[in-house]
Amino acid sequence: MKNILLLEDDPILANEVKDFIHSKNSFCEIAYDGEMFIKIYESKKFDIVLLDINVPKINGLELCTIIRQKNASIPILMTTAFGEIEDKSFAFSFGADDYLVKPFLLDEMWLRILALLRRNAETNEENHIFKIADLVIDTHQITVSRNGELINLTPKEYKLLMILIENQGNVLSKQQIADKLWDYYIETNHNTIEVYINMLRKKIDKNHELKLIHTKIGFGYYIKKFHDYKK
Repeated sequence: MKNILLLEDDPILANEVKDFIHSKNSFCEIAYDGEMFIKIYESKKFDIVLLDINVPKINGLELCTIIRQKNASIPILMTTAFGEIEDKSFAFSFGADDYLVKPFLLDEMWLRILALLRRNAETNEENHIFKIADLVIDTHQITVSRNGELINLTPKEYKLLMILIENQGNVLSKQQIADKLWDYYIETNHNTIEVYINMLRKKIDKNHELKLIHTKIGFGYYIKKFHDYKK
């Protein structure tokens, strides 16, 4: 399911787009002006945003700049009645990823949304830098730092951290962690996993108010989805 935020001041068109997106088993939230858009955008996580340019209070181009200052990767699809090449170039210079001229077919809009989401996913897969709050992991250099300070992890501690990161938002049992932590079958005492988790916590979370590694008592361990952490 895709989570989409639409900026559109025409209520009839906005609801047509919303109903169409919902028919694709995805979710669409509508903002009718720029200020409303910012409030909604900052309160939730969206996979893509659709921005009309000429809207009240804060126009789509200004919003595009605001978004790009905070998030360089979220796909932005501009929608507007202005279809000249100069208008498109102007929008792209503000950070838009694609440009759809009104009136447009809803099916074409959906194809463009899917294309932008696919491109964004491919880009993220190529990204070798993981950032969780003030924790930074470079999988090319195999380095881990928090608040700018390097953290020395053993190979097993590093692998454990990456297991949690690759399963962000999911609680992993001790047995699930053991199955992933060793590349071969081994009878592992669950206390061994607890020891590794505690060692990793001492290096990652000790002396930091914000804790990144969490326990769901009776179930296992997890790292929240990245956007759920607040610095």
